[in-house]
Amino acid sequence: MQKRRYKTLVLLRTVLTFSVCVIALLALFSVHVAPFSNDLTLSESYKLPTQQHEIGHQRWLNELSWMQELSPPQLSKAPPPLHKLNGARGILDSEKLWKQPRNRDFVPCVEPSSSYSFPLESRGYLLVHTNGGLNQMRAGICDMVAVARIINATLVIPELDKRSFWQDSSNFSDVFDEDHFIRALANDIKVIKKLPKELANATRAVKHFRSWSGLDYYQDEIATMWEEYQVIRAAKSDSRLANNNLPPDIQKLRCRACYEALRFAPRIEAMGKLLVERMRSYGPYIALHLRYEKDMLAFSGCTHGLSPAEADELTTIRENTAYWKVKEIDSEEQRAKGYCPLTPKEVGMFLSALGYPSSTPIYIAAGEIYGGDSRMADLQYYFPLLMCKEKLASPDELEPFMSHASQMASLDYIVSVESDIFIPSYSGNMARAVEGHRRFLGHRKTFSPDRKALVHLFDKVERGSLNEGRSLSERIIEIHKRRQGSPRKRKGPISGTKGRERFRSEEAFYVNPLPDCLCQKEQSSTSTTFINT
Repeated sequence: MQKRRYKTLVLLRTVLTFSVCVIALLALFSVHVAPFSNDLTLSESYKLPTQQHEIGHQRWLNELSWMQELSPPQLSKAPPPLHKLNGARGILDSEKLWKQPRNRDFVPCVEPSSSYSFPLESRGYLLVHTNGGLNQMRAGICDMVAVARIINATLVIPELDKRSFWQDSSNFSDVFDEDHFIRALANDIKVIKKLPKELANATRAVKHFRSWSGLDYYQDEIATMWEEYQVIRAAKSDSRLANNNLPPDIQKLRCRACYEALRFAPRIEAMGKLLVERMRSYGPYIALHLRYEKDMLAFSGCTHGLSPAEADELTTIRENTAYWKVKEIDSEEQRAKGYCPLTPKEVGMFLSALGYPSSTPIYIAAGEIYGGDSRMADLQYYFPLLMCKEKLASPDELEPFMSHASQMASLDYIVSVESDIFIPSYSGNMARAVEGHRRFLGHRKTFSPDRKALVHLFDKVERGSLNEGRSLSERIIEIHKRRQGSPRKRKGPISGTKGRERFRSEEAFYVNPLPDCLCQKEQSSTSTTFINT
């Protein structure tokens, strides 16, 4: 009898031990694979359509490849295991990875002061020819709104750049909500869609406004041109207004123009919201602005890791592009100074070292990646779930926007602004515009990779003097502790710089609207007050 009881106890103990092991394994699997829940809600300006669009499990499996299943031959080892999340510690790590920086109660404050008046009687018409890509044009348009206010001009809806590298034929109304733009600025300046017919043949003063100019330049030099001309045409729009030392009401007007008036066209907004919704079906996601495109590599002269034929192709493009002034570039020197975009492989190493698990959904905000699938395989090795517009939407859905670089970039802009985390591989115009917009909306988590420090570490890994693993991870995490989008004032010029270089070295206005357009609210038991910083 006693022997039988002993056998029963042994059997029960075995069953219990097995059950505990199964539960532990299931818990580990769920923490590692299941995306962490998300606290962010879609901002008021990007509310989603009510209709839900589901993406099935089979489609998820089919989309694990960028274009097709590729395994880079140069990577024979498994990815380092640092990013695995285990048990309770894994849950804490996951919370930290997706946690937003403290916004220190900064909120938008763009309302004009009590002394701000309705627009004065217009002295003439301001025509604007914007230049550059989408985000360069966005900033230029907002600056020209402020310039029109300063010189008492009626602003004619700006003409978008159709002659740049992208050869986009889009008009203003194809990209932006024209009627909303006019209505939203009605208390600031008068905006009209076309120049009056009676002035169609009037003599126009074509002027290249001086870069980074202040109030005195526009009031003393440009406004005096109204004595001779009824129409002034700004030949370029980028960087024509100073970043700092302008009246507070002018700075706030720039923010109202950028973050309230300059809304995307309704069909772009709707498609952008749909892409956000479909990305969210995978859980919290990272938007990666992977600026590894032919135009950027040719312009910057960055050829690290490319074949001689690819390097020659990029050099030829740069030499044949007349408005790119610098032709002779030392690629390795550029990279060592941090002036090159991170490669797909370097981005994969960076995100893995930060601790993001391989199951993290990543939206690639970019055009055609130079080198295509073979180069994207380096990133896909670390993070299989790479998504883009073309994967989230059908060809029929994207057809209206195809062949229009600015409209396709607008979709990427919306998905990037609304992402849980935004990471640019290069600090170009889109990276800066998205960072500024995310700061304005509450300082959403935005990593600013220290490319100079990163390539130094990655070269050590390449030489074998540093291994991917804990040591690399600890260094990268330490470097980026204060580069995650926390509130700070806009950076001024680099000490010792003079003239145009002094202005060029300043942080651009639209990268960081603090202190001009963000105020800190002070809570009390009876009221809320706002403090200008």
